[in-house]
Amino acid sequence: MISPQQVYLVTGFTDMRKSINGLSVIVADQLELDPLSQAWFVFCNKQRNKLKILFWDTNGFWLYYRRLEQGRFQWPKCSENLTAMSIEQRQLQWLLSGLTVTNQSRHHTLTGLSVL
Repeated sequence: MISPQQVYLVTGFTDMRKSINGLSVIVADQLELDPLSQAWFVFCNKQRNKLKILFWDTNGFWLYYRRLEQGRFQWPKCSENLTAMSIEQRQLQWLLSGLTVTNQSRHHTLTGLSVL
């Protein structure tokens, strides 16, 4: 299994009856992104208790499906239109753990540091 180069939350709500073909059409046609790229595409239903993650790996698609028995995912608020929101892998982990992707208590990434 691959580690994603990019993770996209497909904001809005997605019909969870859609499978690989339907979700890849959303990625290509509505989001105008390449479903065969190294990116992961995360979809959520209207009740916010189901997620699907679609991604391409070498010679076929993976489709992860997660259903919560209690609680809801902290899905970002947005319009009804489907758009892509780029997030980091750790933000996806937060989302899967019940946190928001804009968790304000996290440590910020430091860049441009050097060791003497």
